[in-house]
Amino acid sequence: MTSGMLAISWSTSSLLMLGAAAPTLSRNAPPPQITILYDAFGNLPDMQKDWGYAALIEYGGKRILFDTGNNPDILEKNAKARHVDLARLDFLVMSHRHGDHMGGLAYVLKQNPTVKIYAPKEGFGVYGSDLPGSFYRRDPSLPSDQRYFSGAPPEIMRFGSAWPGANFQLVDKTGEIAPDVHLISLVSDKPGTLELRELSLAINTPDGVVMVVGCSHPGIDKIVDAGRAINPRVRLIAGGLHLVVTSDPDIERLVAALHDDFKVEYIAPGHCTGEPAFAALKRVFGDHYLYAGLGSRLSVSSSHN
Repeated sequence: MTSGMLAISWSTSSLLMLGAAAPTLSRNAPPPQITILYDAFGNLPDMQKDWGYAALIEYGGKRILFDTGNNPDILEKNAKARHVDLARLDFLVMSHRHGDHMGGLAYVLKQNPTVKIYAPKEGFGVYGSDLPGSFYRRDPSLPSDQRYFSGAPPEIMRFGSAWPGANFQLVDKTGEIAPDVHLISLVSDKPGTLELRELSLAINTPDGVVMVVGCSHPGIDKIVDAGRAINPRVRLIAGGLHLVVTSDPDIERLVAALHDDFKVEYIAPGHCTGEPAFAALKRVFGDHYLYAGLGSRLSVSSSHN
């Protein structure tokens, strides 16, 4: 296909062709694409809908699982329905600590117990954490048996995770984790998720940045701003925009900002974006709105070797 052409199959998948200058892949490498493995809407009868999100991203020869959905049994069923072998992951990204994004992790670890897992670093986080031994106030007047660690705490205190032995790498800064693959780390300042750290995935393609988001709790506007620092051209946003209970006027303002101010070229919303927001995005983006229901595949390149 020529650069910029769009091909959509509404029954089973959406294909976004993102230009001809794709990275060179080996003969056995999968085509650059995003496969939706977990969501609550879709039209494939062999996949089970549930509230949550998971997507497999294949790019530059890397296989990246972004979130794990809500239930390990459902993730297993959906992965098998799409012939996705989670034992062959290069790494996993956990966007944030909500159960509908991390509940399927047990299945992934069963298939791939040593896989590297990038997760947000939070104080006393579910993925594990650490603090300097000096974090608490001390009182040397107490006898040693009334003092923490007898008055001699370790330099670093390490705290356990909900998945002992898992290979977590905790992230609190935006950075590149593989060639052209970046993690955006932001903190929510919204009521209900105050101080929640969330990771978003940004792939710097030849045609602009492709962003995969979990719930966008810090605000999709802030996430897009961070993505534009990687590449000012925003080619695609896929995932949850957290507008599921947002008022119509606020939805309209945000949709207009994405389209008119941020110049987002294609949008593939899912999960917590919300039905009114689906409708609003579809009206504004037109044929640049991509259906991304359960089982959909979004191509991240128009050519590969």
